[in-house]
Amino acid sequence: MPAEVEGGAVPASSRGSWTSFLKSIASFNGDLSSLTAPAFILSSQSLVEFSAYWTENQELWIAPTREPDPAKRALLVLRWLINTLHQQYCSRSEKYGNEKKPLNPFLGELFLGHWEEGNLGRTELVSEQVSHHPPVTAYCITNEKNRIKLQGYNGQRASFSRTIHVKQVGHSLLTLYPPGSNEPETYLITLPALHVENLIYGAPFIECEKYTHVVSSSGYIAKIDYAGKGWLSGKKNSFNAALWKEGDGSEKHPLYSLEGQWNDTFVIKEGDGGKRNKELETVSAKTTRLSKLILPPLEQQDVLESRRAWNNVAKCIERGDLDGISLYKSRIENAQRALRKKEADEHRTWKRTFFSQPDEQTGSIKSTDLLEKHFNKLAKDLTSGQPYSSAWDGAAPDKTNGVWRYDAAKGRSAQRPFHADGLEALGETGNNITPPTATTGP
Repeated sequence: MPAEVEGGAVPASSRGSWTSFLKSIASFNGDLSSLTAPAFILSSQSLVEFSAYWTENQELWIAPTREPDPAKRALLVLRWLINTLHQQYCSRSEKYGNEKKPLNPFLGELFLGHWEEGNLGRTELVSEQVSHHPPVTAYCITNEKNRIKLQGYNGQRASFSRTIHVKQVGHSLLTLYPPGSNEPETYLITLPALHVENLIYGAPFIECEKYTHVVSSSGYIAKIDYAGKGWLSGKKNSFNAALWKEGDGSEKHPLYSLEGQWNDTFVIKEGDGGKRNKELETVSAKTTRLSKLILPPLEQQDVLESRRAWNNVAKCIERGDLDGISLYKSRIENAQRALRKKEADEHRTWKRTFFSQPDEQTGSIKSTDLLEKHFNKLAKDLTSGQPYSSAWDGAAPDKTNGVWRYDAAKGRSAQRPFHADGLEALGETGNNITPPTATTGP
């Protein structure tokens, strides 16, 4: 059946469940992430792993640390950010033919790894599910050799209106040191809204919508405007962006302009991007060199680390074992509910392994830290309407169960096993006894 007709890209064996899924989406009132999707569109990857997409393009991420000119440095940050969109929002649909529904992380779930790149040195990744209601993932990515760090947190809430819309809450903070300087430079990055295209055909893909702001402590401002393919014109995953200096230029009169498709190729030009403006570079997302994330072997991972925790579920997804998926997912979900009840009865809360909130009693992050001062100023600029306007919600701790930062003191003391309640959190026993694998059909 052609992909352009309703359900055309859905496997014949799954069309009934896909039709039922679409009907349930249209009538569901609440967060769509809680719905169970048909097996062919389920991912064996947990959402907590998505943090790695930020810096798989290691060379582009580190490039700003080697640029002495502040305007060009801000441009390199913008180039890196736009290039990451391909990995974050497009790579899965290109690989599998459609966007997959990731596994919903459980509270305390971890994803830990590193990149090792010759002259770039070692980059460490820490990703942790710091909240389950609402679901929030926090991450920190650090390269000590090049003095650059990206940290942030994000939550997503999905709703339906003609298609699936995803509102992202949270932000990222990029901190780097210019060449020869001991004064850090901070970039506040907001997150785009998302929606799903091609849903009715069974081959969904993601479009970014509205815009992203990047504001820096050096005074440079960037805005990325997203646009998709319309009924009569346009291309999927299109955007245009502008970079200017506060008090010296504007969105309409920028220093640099960028335009193209974030899933494919975009062009960087001087000025407003007009035909007479000098073209500086063409960047291809599809040919960007990506670094391979190195993970510990499964047998060496902690019980809370994502690949080990979801191993049985992932195996069932890969072989289309619906009963097995349900069995192993339910075991984790039931164990989580039981542990939350136990914590409430004992008047305690789950201890985060790597992240804290500013001025939290059990953490080492202070609201007087330089990073927090930079963040508070930049956030105020973005939400005050002057000198530029943004629909960003700000820190919005009520929507993310707090403001989350990487706690270096916790990081230094963290070691496997990370949590005394780790086995209990997943419904496992000390000798790793697990229920037998279920199979579908006779």
